[in-house]
Amino acid sequence: MRVIALKNIREFCAQQPAAAPALRAWTEEARNASWKTPQDIKNRYSSASFLKGNRVVFNIKGNEYRLVVAVAYRFEAVYVKFIGTHAQYDAIDAQTIEME
Repeated sequence: MRVIALKNIREFCAQQPAAAPALRAWTEEARNASWKTPQDIKNRYSSASFLKGNRVVFNIKGNEYRLVVAVAYRFEAVYVKFIGTHAQYDAIDAQTIEME
């Protein structure tokens, strides 16, 4: 999969160094994955939550952080929509959030 908006992941890692190893691992796994359906993601990430519009919420580092992405299965692309702490995630609408 192509991970779009890696800059946002890098910037978040710079602000939250404790999240960096887990986000790097997720990014590497996503890049090497070939997700064709939501079930492909669920098979690897059983705690992932699926929303409308092909959005997926990943728990990062034992659920300390949340990563919201939109998956374009047909184009094999993952678009980063949000990265934040669990508390920050609780304050947003994961269905509509967009990275600035």
